[in-house]
Amino acid sequence: MKTYPRTTRPRARHPRVPAFVPVPQRVRHDGWTPERQARFLAALAVTRSVSAAARTVGMARETAYRLRTKRGAESFARAWDQVLGRASANRKVSPEERALRAMGTLIQPRVFRGKCTGIAQKADNSALLGHLADLDRSCAAADGPARRSQSFAGNPAVHAAPLPRRSHRPISAPGARILAPEREGFR
Repeated sequence: MKTYPRTTRPRARHPRVPAFVPVPQRVRHDGWTPERQARFLAALAVTRSVSAAARTVGMARETAYRLRTKRGAESFARAWDQVLGRASANRKVSPEERALRAMGTLIQPRVFRGKCTGIAQKADNSALLGHLADLDRSCAAADGPARRSQSFAGNPAVHAAPLPRRSHRPISAPGARILAPEREGFR
């Protein structure tokens, strides 16, 4: 029996850039738009160089570092760290960041064959549900002691509509005759 050596092709490496909330900026055509931020992270994932990634999107390296330190750039900075492999596995999300992720739209660049092929917008439903739970907890704390859901109505007999009285006569269709057995005392 003849055997042939296995020829395996190397797997293509398509880096995955995490979804992030773009840094809020003034609207300028030559500034760090959300699309430019996403393309920068995609180029950073491919080149692993901040200078080369900034050059790819037509920006300076210094402005990229300045953008990273701005207020509201926590999600962008975390995505930057994850792309470079420096992110910690266990991280806690602050309520402010959860609210930002819940209310804002996440964007995620798609990388194929070393190029950014598109940018996907997606909703962060788990952050939205967590934010709603935080709001419920804060409202419950402001209202006072917790109440059970069954006790909100008070006395259920007060709110219930009266039931119709049942007659003891059999229900029949109009015009139908009810045949009674022939027994003594039956009416």
